[in-house]
Amino acid sequence: MSHVDVNETEHESLADAMAIAAKHPRRVEIVIGFCFVIAMLAVCALAGIYIQGGQPQVEGLLLMTIFGLIGFGMAAWGKYLMPKGPFQEEREVLTTEANQERFVETLRRGEVALQGRRPFLLKLLLGAMGTMGIILLFPLRSLTQISSKAGGPLYKTQWKSGSLLVDENNNPISLDTLEVGGSMTVFPENFTDAEDDQTILIRPSLIAVAPPGDPSKRAWSPSGYLAFSKVCTHAGCPVGQYEAQYQKLLCPCHESTFDVLNGCAVVFGPAPRPLPQLPLMADENGNLRARAGYSEPIGPGFWYRGG
Repeated sequence: MSHVDVNETEHESLADAMAIAAKHPRRVEIVIGFCFVIAMLAVCALAGIYIQGGQPQVEGLLLMTIFGLIGFGMAAWGKYLMPKGPFQEEREVLTTEANQERFVETLRRGEVALQGRRPFLLKLLLGAMGTMGIILLFPLRSLTQISSKAGGPLYKTQWKSGSLLVDENNNPISLDTLEVGGSMTVFPENFTDAEDDQTILIRPSLIAVAPPGDPSKRAWSPSGYLAFSKVCTHAGCPVGQYEAQYQKLLCPCHESTFDVLNGCAVVFGPAPRPLPQLPLMADENGNLRARAGYSEPIGPGFWYRGG
């Protein structure tokens, strides 16, 4: 075989290797571009829903759409618009002229993916992936809102100044509702389905004392009533077991125990801090109301330690 024949064979082999699978590249480019554009629009929609408060089902559907369309577009690009191959490359130092020529041929194969309108597809891909990266900022934004400063989201229960205490049937709680030594779960009026608002109301047989260094809380217990968040500061379980004989509240999940007469300070178990106390007052009709909302975060202690 002559030298000319060898060169022609090599060029034919290179041409075959650089061919793409798509019979109608233009159509494939349109489909891929459409996928990337819809993915970017889905990111914008996700951002809007998140800012407005979020809706998990819709957010999940949008995330599936974003990742699915970007993944499909990249897979279709690789399958139909990239050189078919197969390609083999030996790991040799580019010292000879032949090796340098092979390196140039490899670069030429890569150029095939960016010919014609494909730079525009590359821009769309980068745009879709860039907007998708915004998704990673959403959890960071949420975390920055989780603080122990007053007014943060962990303070935003429905309890506020003047909130009427009601039972699970939305009936008002008065000074005569509980016998001495009794307890019950109460809610702010019209919010009996809010789990974070669950509060345990206690009428201990002894007069409660304020926690050391905080005498202002003496006014929070009209007629001896005390109210504490029912959400355990360890793992968020409901603290509902009141031992009147020992004046203790017990969490059934991990046995954290709180001293009712000392601001629900922890006396046993893994809970890292006392149960937040709800300040109480009685109105002119003898009904119990909240003087204010909780002055510290409710629930698991790790939120509190982040402040």
